[in-house]
Amino acid sequence: MREQLQELLEKRTEQCVSHKNRSSTRSCPKIEQKKEGLLKRSGEIIKAKATGKILSFDKSQDDEKSSVQYNVHFKYLIKHKGMFIMEEEIEERRAEFYKGILVEDQERNRYYELTESPTEKVEIQELDERIVYEYDRLRAVQYAERWWNTYNPAYETFEVDCTNYISQCLHSGGGPMRGYPNRGAGWWMLNRNWSYSWSVANSLRNHLPNANKGLRAKAVSSPQELHLGDVICYDFQGDGRFDHTTIVTAKDADGMPLVNAHTTNSRMRYWAYEDSTAYTPNIKYKFLTVVDDQ
Repeated sequence: MREQLQELLEKRTEQCVSHKNRSSTRSCPKIEQKKEGLLKRSGEIIKAKATGKILSFDKSQDDEKSSVQYNVHFKYLIKHKGMFIMEEEIEERRAEFYKGILVEDQERNRYYELTESPTEKVEIQELDERIVYEYDRLRAVQYAERWWNTYNPAYETFEVDCTNYISQCLHSGGGPMRGYPNRGAGWWMLNRNWSYSWSVANSLRNHLPNANKGLRAKAVSSPQELHLGDVICYDFQGDGRFDHTTIVTAKDADGMPLVNAHTTNSRMRYWAYEDSTAYTPNIKYKFLTVVDDQ
């Protein structure tokens, strides 16, 4: 089984840099989607590396069926209009075997698996004096780079960890917490408790542009208007409820954002997420630039 997974991984890695038209049932649509997106932007993957790690192994009682949970750490060296970008991503995958033969291999999509979301309360804005702060974008990006593929033990970790990670980045950049202990107010994590806006993508998307004090952001109309340390929110289904959050950590040769994220841990990923397993044609974005309050 390990040998079959290794062979599959080698084929996917080779597919990243191949210029051949891949029509095989074993070709990876996600990789083709990534390559097509790059081609439209005059970019290409010139080198790819993948390292797999088996996490668990399960076998049926009759020993005919078995499954393997494993991670793959992909590194893509991308050339974009003379600029070189090292993009990284951790895929969580599940492989199914029948009588020792690989029959199915799929990436796990945590967003589709999330069947229940925390109950959110409408946030009531306090009217007391404003909180003065200065947002240090460099520190926010440094934190995003330090923890993109691991978890800071000073904070709780969630099954869907994207917004928790972004909140940590924003706080590292100087965003002040407020609202404790009211989970439906402000933006905070303290004493192993947290506000909805800290950990839930849709709540953070609603909180940042509507806050009247503390950490705030304003919506802009295009990704080009974002700066390092700013936030992008994703509504994958286009149903009005936002599912995912990323932070801008770099720009490509066209000045478009590259982002870091958790849940599917990734760094220097193109902002549009067109190669994500969660992507749908109905996707909607919200671009939020952090506002200093001095």
